[in-house]
Amino acid sequence: MTAEYVAAIDQGTTSSRCIVFDRGGEIVAVAQREHRQIFPRPGWVEHDAEEIWDNVQLVVREALDAAGTGPEGLAAVGITNQRETTVVWDRATGRPVAPAIVWQDTRTGPQLRALADAYGEERLRARTGLTLATYFAGPKLRWLLDHVDGLRERAERGEVLFGTMDSWLIWKLTGRHVTDVTNASRTMLMDLETLDWDPELLDALGVPAAMLPEIRSSSEVYGTAEGLLAGVPVASALGDQQAALFGQTCFQPGEAKCTYGTGSFLLLNTGASPVASTHGLLTTVAYRIDGQPAAYALEGAIAVTGSLVQWLRDNLGLIATAAEVEDLARTVDDNGGCYVVPAFSGLFAPHWRSDARGVIAGLTGYITKGHLARAVLEASAWQTREVVDAMNADSDVALRRLRVDGGMTANGLLMQFLADVLDVPVVRSRITETTCLGAAYAAGLAVGFWPDLATLRAQWRSDAQWTSTMDAGHRERELRQWRKAVQRTLDWED
Repeated sequence: MTAEYVAAIDQGTTSSRCIVFDRGGEIVAVAQREHRQIFPRPGWVEHDAEEIWDNVQLVVREALDAAGTGPEGLAAVGITNQRETTVVWDRATGRPVAPAIVWQDTRTGPQLRALADAYGEERLRARTGLTLATYFAGPKLRWLLDHVDGLRERAERGEVLFGTMDSWLIWKLTGRHVTDVTNASRTMLMDLETLDWDPELLDALGVPAAMLPEIRSSSEVYGTAEGLLAGVPVASALGDQQAALFGQTCFQPGEAKCTYGTGSFLLLNTGASPVASTHGLLTTVAYRIDGQPAAYALEGAIAVTGSLVQWLRDNLGLIATAAEVEDLARTVDDNGGCYVVPAFSGLFAPHWRSDARGVIAGLTGYITKGHLARAVLEASAWQTREVVDAMNADSDVALRRLRVDGGMTANGLLMQFLADVLDVPVVRSRITETTCLGAAYAAGLAVGFWPDLATLRAQWRSDAQWTSTMDAGHRERELRQWRKAVQRTLDWED
């Protein structure tokens, strides 16, 4: 049987998906399963890696069944994943030794202060492109080594292995212990220039090299799958935001995308050289195709956007489904002077304030649940505006257009407000699941299913565009109010 499809596994923060694509980059089948969010203490967020692996197997089987094919119909499978989420497992049994620590988790705050004193924040930023924040995987790994009995000794003997979710899934599929440059660039352990683990950083964080995966390109064959995908090449790994950049075919310097999911992430392709940010952005690897130089990106990471809508649904009960937020927000003409700043785990880019906590500002007796719903949506747009301002300050060319994707882009009210506050066109990809599409594209390239980047670029299509209708004076007044609300979040945690 001729392989007519490529599959992508998207192991995300709240769910795992498998999407099967055809040669035209069209979706053939989708399957998805949510997994538990575990909150053992305030600020702590954990996942069960075994539960995630079980769900991945289920969604792969369901997607293949829906596509009417078996593994023999796949030319390759690619993986994209929630980044920074940290797993340590037993080399012999393949079982996790502790719950996975999720990227949103803030328990490593005290440890980061010690790292700043010992190594220096600016030195760390120059080496890794990252700011000193609880977001990244290396400090989470150090926490596990310090708090799980006997783990450090086992790590030094090579008995346990570390990885982000891509490594965990590649290990379970192929038995190979690898990661790609995009995920490795989010650990705080990799040198951005050499694209290898940095001995000084390993020493500073107290991480044994024996437990680390081999760093490989984003698009290459890592191994052949066993089990339910037996015989299929596992041929790509990309952190979810880099995968979305790839799926949006932002292959040229100056092209940018923003993905609206649990959080939101704006990436700008900066080409073959890393660009140091002086305005609160991260410098990261965008992707690397086997045999070619790496491409780099500037990134603005926003912790809470889609999950704020979930909070409105699950914690406050103001809506029954996430989709209802738009209808509720449309019951009012504006936010009524109310602003929601969702600093649930501190503020990410461009502020990087782990001491911040969320606020609802501007409350009066006039405010209804409609105003709250509108303020929740507007929060995603204002946080994007802050990142775009920082990106424009860091890069040579101001952003002229923003490609968007992800589940929240179905919300027309949010997309219009985003165009209003950015004052640039907002263009939605016809296939909004660009994270999976990017992983599929990278895997297909690795095995020759697609011949080159130009072929992929020719397949990209938009299905909607929004342009600003907001008066400039009104935009600036609202931005001032938003900034005042952000100030109210600071210095909450000692």
